[in-house]
Amino acid sequence: MTRLAVAALALALAVTGAACGGSGEEDVAATAPATEPSETGCREVEAPAPRESEGDASERQITALLASETWTLTFATSCGTFVVTLDLESAPKTAGSLVQLARAGYFDDTIFHRIVPGFVIQGGDPTQTGSGGPGYSTVDVPAPDAAYVKGVVAMAKAGTEPPGTSGSQFFVVTGADVGLPPEYAVVGEVTDGVDVVELIGTLGDPATEQPTQPVVVESVTVASAS
Repeated sequence: MTRLAVAALALALAVTGAACGGSGEEDVAATAPATEPSETGCREVEAPAPRESEGDASERQITALLASETWTLTFATSCGTFVVTLDLESAPKTAGSLVQLARAGYFDDTIFHRIVPGFVIQGGDPTQTGSGGPGYSTVDVPAPDAAYVKGVVAMAKAGTEPPGTSGSQFFVVTGADVGLPPEYAVVGEVTDGVDVVELIGTLGDPATEQPTQPVVVESVTVASAS
């Protein structure tokens, strides 16, 4: 990938990556029943109905996670399952927020609304617009040498927001090293199911950055181990 292309993609991530403080979540239409895998290797499913943003939750308290434990989020998707191990050293507030959101079912029946082959897959927005969020934000400034390489999970933000600002929208890097600046909170890495992430990463239109078929996050399960 050329340096110019990387710069353009980085700008796109900052601009379309999301407002962190969207509002409210309503009841959702259930994901369509599972079907046989399509030629892509993913089940053909209908995209769930978009949800409205929640009201302001700027005063929400984030419960700190025990640093002595290993915390994981298991994403069950229409393309398979992948596991993210959270990085409490790099992004403790963001990790705590994601765990609380996952436990509340915030990510269930959402889609990867932005897929850029060879760059990132992005989800975490119930509105499916790229501008939704939980109504609050956290800040975990990434290290100056933060590297956005394949399998890294980081948080999207608007270009005007300070480094490390996070809402609910996350992205998983699918390129070998996409050369992003240290602006995005690094919240973890994919430790199982990288092949699923790679598969999802092929299902995007490079020109529009839109998915070529719905990829649904059916559930996100939290686990911890000492």
